[in-house]
Amino acid sequence: MKVGIDMGATTGAAPAMLDLEELLATRLLVQGNSGSGKSHLLRRLLEQSAPWVQQVIIDPEGDFVTMGDRFGHVVVDAVRTEAELTRIAGRIRQHRVSVVLNLEGLDVEQQMRAAAAFLGGLFDADRDFWYPVLVVVDEAQMFAPAVAGEVSDEARKLSLGAMTNLMCRGRKRGLAGVIATQRLAKLAKNVAAEASNFLMGRTFLDIDMARAADLLGMERRQAEQFRDLARGHFIALGPALSRRPLPVTIGDVETSARSTSPKLTPLPDAPMDAQDLIFTPGPDEARAVVRRPPPPTPIPTADLLTQLSRPRIEIEAPPQSLFPEIDQAERDAMIDLIMADLLGDPDASFRSVAVLYQDFLVRCRIRRVPGEALALPAFKRRLAVARVGLDRQTAQSDVWQQALALSESLTDDIQGVFLVLAQAAVTNAPCPSDITLARLYGSHSASRARRLLTWFEERGLLVVRLDFRNNRVVAIPELGVETAPGDPNGPDDLAEARPAAE
Repeated sequence: MKVGIDMGATTGAAPAMLDLEELLATRLLVQGNSGSGKSHLLRRLLEQSAPWVQQVIIDPEGDFVTMGDRFGHVVVDAVRTEAELTRIAGRIRQHRVSVVLNLEGLDVEQQMRAAAAFLGGLFDADRDFWYPVLVVVDEAQMFAPAVAGEVSDEARKLSLGAMTNLMCRGRKRGLAGVIATQRLAKLAKNVAAEASNFLMGRTFLDIDMARAADLLGMERRQAEQFRDLARGHFIALGPALSRRPLPVTIGDVETSARSTSPKLTPLPDAPMDAQDLIFTPGPDEARAVVRRPPPPTPIPTADLLTQLSRPRIEIEAPPQSLFPEIDQAERDAMIDLIMADLLGDPDASFRSVAVLYQDFLVRCRIRRVPGEALALPAFKRRLAVARVGLDRQTAQSDVWQQALALSESLTDDIQGVFLVLAQAAVTNAPCPSDITLARLYGSHSASRARRLLTWFEERGLLVVRLDFRNNRVVAIPELGVETAPGDPNGPDDLAEARPAAE
């Protein structure tokens, strides 16, 4: 079924029609400086297509929450845990509800993490729920930055990976990305390159005009026209819009954003006592009285000489610790035992590292482990090693020490997965199943485990192959070892084989 969306008018007052079905297959990129009318364009597209397709709006400023009053969109407040947002996204795909993810009130890094978790839930939905969804991301340069900014590398990688999945692999899952950005130079190229439809608005910088002209197939000398575009005027190109660059004027909308552009307002008449209004505190203001301490009384020279001639006071020895003194090996054994108890909980793999760390500190206090508590980075490292469950002889071998050295270059969330694969390869045990690797990754999704194996293989850490029975074998070339064949669709054998803590 072909559905035409009226976006406004072209040259000569002809209607500018957008083929919605073609848009779902080819995605859209909108570019324009602040004030060029990008949000107005997105609102027009959403209002016109609301009766025809499910919509998900990633809204960093809370401008689109008014869509719920007119079109029934459910507003999802992003002030939740990442796990909650992922589960909500899965239910959204299942029940086909149009929503607005309101990221207002979060800082930039929190917005990136929340958007990544939400988009990941949409992407990982079961195949039975792969219905068409229009996913609109405003201010896309925040979630897919071209270069590293002030946020952490982990947050940037999570957000960039989610946006890349949306634009590169989302089509087969029914996800049609519509991204809007102020500057093409700030947007990651691998995200922008996946769009086949473009609506380019007003821009002034040479680098952005040149890139916009390249995307539209225009000559460089024609790029100057982007400076002259009025608010709400765009150049359209793409299979869902036009086969040639086409000027488009965006039509009116039914809803409005909560925030509007500032309007000039006449200044009030200057009062005669303007200085009193500024410098006199109001009745509701707490008047802070700043009192400067008096200068110290100078000490006579004779008193200073007397103090210097006094004998030095003996420093008392520190009180003896209430805990018995034990050597480092015994302390490490106590920590290993606590780690085993901690991981004995079947839900431990699905709890965040912060929660496990607090539980670990409480257990250390209960068992009165002497010495300073493990810092969080050291705890993460021990947790990854403890999840493997090696015997003492293998743990002391040279090849295992090499595996530990290889894992140090990985982030905390995937070290445990790599070490379990390395343990199976070192001991020639069967390759763990997808559900085992997913649990170690803190997920219930087997597809995430398979993508993680692909990620390892792309970076040369391991090689995955299937034998003639379709069992999986993982080899680690750096160590010269490989696992025995294992069924990738098998049960969570690692949890069943873990010995109970004594």
